[in-house]
Amino acid sequence: MKPLHMTIALFLLAISTALLGLSMGLLGPHKQISLTTDFYLITDALPAAIFNLLAALAFIACSVLSFIAIKKNNIKLILGYVLIMISLVPLGSLLSNSMWIASMGGFPVIGSGQGVIKYFALFSIGLLLIKRNYSPLVSAWISIMPVLLVLLWIGGMKFTLLEAQGIEALVKSSPFMGWLYNFFSIQTTSNIIGIYDLIAVVLLIMAMYYRKLMFPAILISGMVFVVTQSFLVTFSGSLSSETILSTTGHFLIKDLWFLVCLFFYYSAVKQLPARD
Repeated sequence: MKPLHMTIALFLLAISTALLGLSMGLLGPHKQISLTTDFYLITDALPAAIFNLLAALAFIACSVLSFIAIKKNNIKLILGYVLIMISLVPLGSLLSNSMWIASMGGFPVIGSGQGVIKYFALFSIGLLLIKRNYSPLVSAWISIMPVLLVLLWIGGMKFTLLEAQGIEALVKSSPFMGWLYNFFSIQTTSNIIGIYDLIAVVLLIMAMYYRKLMFPAILISGMVFVVTQSFLVTFSGSLSSETILSTTGHFLIKDLWFLVCLFFYYSAVKQLPARD
């Protein structure tokens, strides 16, 4: 019988990819797809609507496979390869200058690429699904690297004015964080969020060597992504009656992949020897 936490992980993967696929199909061609096709110099090879449809179908296929994998363990291998293929296409486009903010010096100041680096989560999940004989420590590192990356990178961006202003509307809409603006400035509020993210990074790394920190690490880091999902409800620009998710919604729903990574992390870390 599959452990409950792995069933939940596959369910979250299935739901997130289903919503992405369906909303992409309804939304039609959009900037993120065109940035990717521009990078690979294939924009003129097919109509934009076809590229968008292919992306939508890929996510829907991933969702179907994820649902089936909940019951049929042998489907995990196929799902793993599909996830890796889906992730590599957008990740390659990180080599494009369009993903970085030129006015702030370019790399590593990330702009459009903030949504793209989230595909590292799918890549890691795919690796863990296609090979199951990693040591627990290696599995823990593979599962947590995308989480560390996004917390360090996007969390680090919180200390810039550009990012502080960029998240203001989202944070104001949240009952969990909106109250911070009553006491702190826009930049200070963003700094507090960035510090929280960095604390989560430290705990996640330490928990692999001091297992008693595992639950605090997962809880603190997991809250980052749970709160992000709450924006789908509180932020008016996240959902659409016509396309289910807006492009902002696409950005937010991808954080469910990091919760999936945390479930894999839990599965690996609990097998590590406890240390004082």
